Amino acid sequence: MKDIETTNDIELLVNTFYERIQQDPLLAPKFALRISKEQWPNHLEKMYRFWGTLLLYTQNYSGSPFDKHIGLGIGSEHFTQWLHLFNAAVDSLFEGPTANTAKERAYNIGLTFEYKLQQQD
Repeated sequence: MKDIETTNDIELLVNTFYERIQQDPLLAPKFALRISKEQWPNHLEKMYRFWGTLLLYTQNYSGSPFDKHIGLGIGSEHFTQWLHLFNAAVDSLFEGPTANTAKERAYNIGLTFEYKLQQQD
């Protein structure tokens, strides 16, 4: 397997990950609270830019992703499953330093969001 190197790699990762999210019995209902079926293409485009900026330094993303997660009733079990699915998607497609960075950044994002959401309660 190769490492994450191009925007096409980012798109493959994001598509694979979110296909798994949409099939997951724990996470799919939470995502459906904010993203309708018709809105998924726009969400995926935004995630391509987000992960491209984090991993390939494309600088194509701006925004505040945390705010979208407020009020969804998500807790530790959701973050654990999100990270599990993300890592599984990375590991099924890629290996190398950037793939490892993707998993590290996802872990840190999950921790940060979980902490900040706990502060909202």
